[in-house]
Amino acid sequence: MRDVLVLCYHAVSEDWRAVLSVRPDALERQLESLVRRGYRGATFSQAVTGPTAERTLAVTFDDAFRSVGELAQPILSRLGLPGTVFVPTRFPDSGRPLGWPGMEDWADAPPAGELEALSWSELRELAEGGWEIGSHTRSHPRLTTLQDGELDEELAGSRRECEQRLGRACASIAYPFGDVDARVVQAARAAGYVTGAALPPRAHRVRPLEWPRVGVYPVDDPRRFAVKTSPTVRRVRAWPPVSVALAGVRSLRAAHV
Repeated sequence: MRDVLVLCYHAVSEDWRAVLSVRPDALERQLESLVRRGYRGATFSQAVTGPTAERTLAVTFDDAFRSVGELAQPILSRLGLPGTVFVPTRFPDSGRPLGWPGMEDWADAPPAGELEALSWSELRELAEGGWEIGSHTRSHPRLTTLQDGELDEELAGSRRECEQRLGRACASIAYPFGDVDARVVQAARAAGYVTGAALPPRAHRVRPLEWPRVGVYPVDDPRRFAVKTSPTVRRVRAWPPVSVALAGVRSLRAAHV
């Protein structure tokens, strides 16, 4: 049985102690461990539509933090891995820092420059180096809360902007906050997407437009990371009765935060 492992990272930083920021040495250690375990790299769309290796690894980065180009790309390059960046298209070259509801709750204020987005020229450079550039909508909203017209603008509008700015097809999207339901999946398909990155997974069979990823965070020490990326653990977590139970636990936790 082929194993497709899709990881989800965000920012990479030596100094920023945010809930979504991992240290470069942790990123390198984690990816090295997977390469040693026999995983071979692919972009997100390659991994979920036609993996060619017995163990396939797709390393994805949401939000297009500039640190991905500065710190993550050299690490992936040394390991022979391509990456995938999902970009909220309103931010590159806008002069505005990355920001949306929820980020204000991060405990530590970011050091200067940490919220800068990759520019379109930097994203083009990554694409020319074998990376996939996908959409992360236009403004990073919770898609399930939008009216149909707003949903179409976020999905179709961001795909159109990616293609115009990069001069290449945009086939993939990552749903902000992992907020996705059947209506959003249908709208993504209608907007022309072929693959969609979800986080966390809902109870369903794995499918290209709602593919479950493993989120990686600063709390993931080597032992925790090994457990989270274990094929057996991932299969158990994806089993519908377990997935539904875990979703209930997450809802209870959210209600008491």
